[in-house]
Amino acid sequence: MVKIYGRNVCYEAIKANHKVYKAYVTNKFYDKEKFIINKLTENNVKIDVADKNVLDKLGLHQGIALDVEDYKTYSLEEVINGDKQYFLILDGIVDPHNLGAIMRTMDASGLDGIIIPKNRSVSINETVAKVSCGAIEYVKLIEVNNINRCIDELKKKGFWIYGTDMNDKQDYTSIDTSTSLAVVIGNEGEGISRLVKEKCDYIISIPMVGHVESLNASVSAGIIIYEIFRKKLNK
Repeated sequence: MVKIYGRNVCYEAIKANHKVYKAYVTNKFYDKEKFIINKLTENNVKIDVADKNVLDKLGLHQGIALDVEDYKTYSLEEVINGDKQYFLILDGIVDPHNLGAIMRTMDASGLDGIIIPKNRSVSINETVAKVSCGAIEYVKLIEVNNINRCIDELKKKGFWIYGTDMNDKQDYTSIDTSTSLAVVIGNEGEGISRLVKEKCDYIISIPMVGHVESLNASVSAGIIIYEIFRKKLNK
């Protein structure tokens, strides 16, 4: 079970028919947000009208929190469908804010899913849900035991694998969207692991002229995701 909070996150969970066990709302929310309250009542969800100070401990709750069923994850076999597909592989991302932001961009762009390892990776928690602004309900999250073996399987299915490295000379706009592909985004501090990098078909970078060493992982992912999206639209 996961406790999520914030109006948009909770609304999207209800709209997506996510299993809700219990709702916590403030008096003001109960009186004002009749549409959401009615939806919860229709689904026989117990509603606890709680003191605002209780919800304040969660963070920016906007008057509502829900106890919901754990978020579903998929296997690689469940999502590969033989069509042209575009995935993001997160190699060791540990900041839930990054994963939530990446989910929001993935949902906006309509790409096919995010691949994460079961170990050495951020867990799917309330912070991820909050930062995603509800996108967590719609983006497929694929959990794999081993990123290297996952890449091998993707290659067998005809995918090209792009790694990211700020020191490489090949520009990210060189991505070829005419075939299925997966882009690897590395750990916030260390980047892509050596073995994963060796398995990539191409290494791409985002040009920078400023003074900081690198971009935030979710920002880098967003730039690349929208390059893929742009090329899809122009085909």
